Amino acid sequence: MQNAAGRGLTGKTPLLRRKNKTQHKRRGLFSINTKGNTKDMQIQIDFDSEEALYMQLRNQIIYGIATRQYREGDSLPSVRQLAETIGINMHTVNKAYAVLREEGLLRLGRRTGAVIAVDLDKLKALEEMRDQLGLIVAKGFCKGITRDEIHQLIDDIYSEFE
Repeated sequence: MQNAAGRGLTGKTPLLRRKNKTQHKRRGLFSINTKGNTKDMQIQIDFDSEEALYMQLRNQIIYGIATRQYREGDSLPSVRQLAETIGINMHTVNKAYAVLREEGLLRLGRRTGAVIAVDLDKLKALEEMRDQLGLIVAKGFCKGITRDEIHQLIDDIYSEFE
């Protein structure tokens, strides 16, 4: 319950109450070890997004790999370091790293930590893409999107990574 001043029965303002509806994002900027060199890695987490935090982190690391910001053999920050830098729970970072490992993009070791290790199993990757794209193309087909429009969209997206 709250009184007329918007305070709880204890007299304190509730922690989850925000006065404005601005975007609630946090960015983390830190260095990663890239085979003897260091370069900055930037991760941005949107706490107001409906997408899970671990998926946001996973997706940003995947885009970093695809755009060649991170390469095979690059060491990512430790779970603890990344969690503290961004201000999220260590279990969230651990889950993102575990998903990336399952997808064949990351190798986790006790001594080496998280290292980019792209799985070059092309047939497996093509099969996964076919499964995922099948549903997306079916939705587009239902909405009247043509084959040429789909091809153009894929070409545009693919060119972002070249």
